[in-house]
Amino acid sequence: MALSQHDLLRLMESLRTADGIELIRVLARRILQELIEAEATARIGAEPCEHTETRTTWRNGHRDKVLTTQAGDLDLAIPKVRTGSFFPSLLERRRRIDRAPYAVIVEAYVHPVSTRSVDDLVRALGADTGISKSEVSRHCAGLDAELTAFRTRPLDHTRFPYIYLDATYCKARVNHQIVSQAVVIATGITEDGGREVLGLMVGDIETEAFWSEFLRSLRERGLNGVRLVIADHHSGLVKAVRKVMLGAGYQRCRVH
Repeated sequence: MALSQHDLLRLMESLRTADGIELIRVLARRILQELIEAEATARIGAEPCEHTETRTTWRNGHRDKVLTTQAGDLDLAIPKVRTGSFFPSLLERRRRIDRAPYAVIVEAYVHPVSTRSVDDLVRALGADTGISKSEVSRHCAGLDAELTAFRTRPLDHTRFPYIYLDATYCKARVNHQIVSQAVVIATGITEDGGREVLGLMVGDIETEAFWSEFLRSLRERGLNGVRLVIADHHSGLVKAVRKVMLGAGYQRCRVH
């Protein structure tokens, strides 16, 4: 999927303001830690426990490093070496990486993730060297598992009496063609006022069937106790709410 910078920022802002920030913090830490380890491997000349003729030194544990970003404090581990010293280039002073992790995460998630695009983003983080194709595949496979877990997690840990539904249309690459796709998002409000991103789904168009499928997936994951749904007045959405969210009221969002 290929989104414009404007659409990426809008989607990122939706996640950030709806307490999806915890997911961003976890993924940002993982991406940065993987990049640090990759740079250490390049500096040492070998993977952990690997025997190579190019090895220049050996790993000697890690030291803690707290990095402050827009997503909050990230607890990182900096590899130590027995001879010489090592400090990752992307954490050097005056490097502006507070916004870059967001770009990496969103780019990796919404794109088919080509080696070139990820390599460009890694360089934007401030790393002196890029990232190999195998490293891209390994990192993205790990991110995919974490994102899948987030999108399919149970929702029965608390009640969400109010939920907001919204959609935006983004350009996406489907079967080698650029087409418009609907990205829908549900944000839940707890009884004490907390916010949580409940789910996201991508489809061809905002039909009643599409919205019904999305709402049913939320119910199947344990969403209950909904008393009011706030959304725009799209006819397919309204019909789906009345069909699936039985017992819940509907209110048109003032923003729309």
